[in-house]
Amino acid sequence: MARPGPATFEKRKRELAKKKRRQEKLERRAQRKEQKAQDSANSSDSGVDPDLIGIVPGPQPPLID
Repeated sequence: MARPGPATFEKRKRELAKKKRRQEKLERRAQRKEQKAQDSANSSDSGVDPDLIGIVPGPQPPLID
């Protein structure tokens, strides 16, 4: 018995689309990983939260009007 032809072509198209999506996803992951590495390299490596740099703990000086 012969198999229907169009189904195999459709399946091939689906498989190629799936493969393409997987490849794009891997590329996006690699870009995010690279970006994350650059961001951490650019930030101070002293272990200090960048939002807290310059803030002095304890009593603050009075505001002068």
